[in-house]
Amino acid sequence: MLFEGSVCEISKQNRNRSPLLPERHPTLDFFVCDFLDASPKGDMASMEHPIFSLSTKPDLRVRRYQHNENWVEIKPSSDGLATIHDRDILIFCISQLVAAMNAGRELSRTVRFKGVDLLTATNRMTNGRGYELLKSALDRLAGTRISTNIMTGNEEITRGFGLIDTYEIVRETREGRMQEIEIKLSDWVFNAVQSREVLTLHRDYFRLRRPIERRIYELARKHCGRKQRWRISLDLLRKKCGSGSTLKEFKRLVSKVIDDDRRNNHLPDYSIRWDELSERRDMVLFENRGSMPSIADQSSGPVIPSLDPDTYHEARMAAPGWDVYELERQWRSWLDLSDAEPPRRPDAAFVGFCRKWMERRGRPV
Repeated sequence: MLFEGSVCEISKQNRNRSPLLPERHPTLDFFVCDFLDASPKGDMASMEHPIFSLSTKPDLRVRRYQHNENWVEIKPSSDGLATIHDRDILIFCISQLVAAMNAGRELSRTVRFKGVDLLTATNRMTNGRGYELLKSALDRLAGTRISTNIMTGNEEITRGFGLIDTYEIVRETREGRMQEIEIKLSDWVFNAVQSREVLTLHRDYFRLRRPIERRIYELARKHCGRKQRWRISLDLLRKKCGSGSTLKEFKRLVSKVIDDDRRNNHLPDYSIRWDELSERRDMVLFENRGSMPSIADQSSGPVIPSLDPDTYHEARMAAPGWDVYELERQWRSWLDLSDAEPPRRPDAAFVGFCRKWMERRGRPV
């Protein structure tokens, strides 16, 4: 039986609880598969577009998201849509592949690892319950079907596909703990890795408790990046988060994140608050905390900000067949050597550069 004093004490404890999960494995190396220095990486396509469900209950909605010319349709299996916490598995696999690529090793769509390594790397429980949740996550990732025109690695996958094609538990103990797991990634994800369409995530990403916080951080990482600040309207933020809440309810959820971040500074890399200087009262402002080096800190050469990831898609259309990252390097080198002022619209300037490059050189042989 609870008395009034007990209820008040419990409420006080909930208010004082950290918005971050405890660091469950503080003394262990982050990734312990093949590369001890592998840092968490997320593919930019699913960071930009709401692929994963924010619900903690089975989400059986068929969702279609469209922004400008890009669209994606996500269909659940009977287990529901893949959740943002299920995404941890993809982040782990992508991180291992990027580390292998940096080490000069040949890549494969099939990734094999020990279950305990993934659980440890993503700050999950390593008990029986942790393995049960991992198995359910694999089922949802394989069962969720996607069709989209969003390109990864300069390729558009028009057929329906899963986030992972298949998975296999190679060895399992009698207690139900997976010793080894083998995952075959989809072409869509693998193409993004090969083309380095990935971004590094802060390790505290895995400590964020609420799904909406993880999604908000992904969007800030992708759009704010190394810039000093980024603004977005509440309604567009709701659309990009893939939230099924009403605008009023979504505002309450975002306000909770803002209040918690003001008290705890717990959101990695970026702070979040309402933009009080905007004429609109529904603008959310993200500011770089300094852990992500700001472009304003560069001391030599023209200050050219990081390009928006959508710009690379436009660049590929302007110069089909060419490596847009090599073209960007050529463009930035040309700007460094010229006496011209930095372009006022860098994204448009880079696309124009790619268009002229294509006119002069044509498709690569």
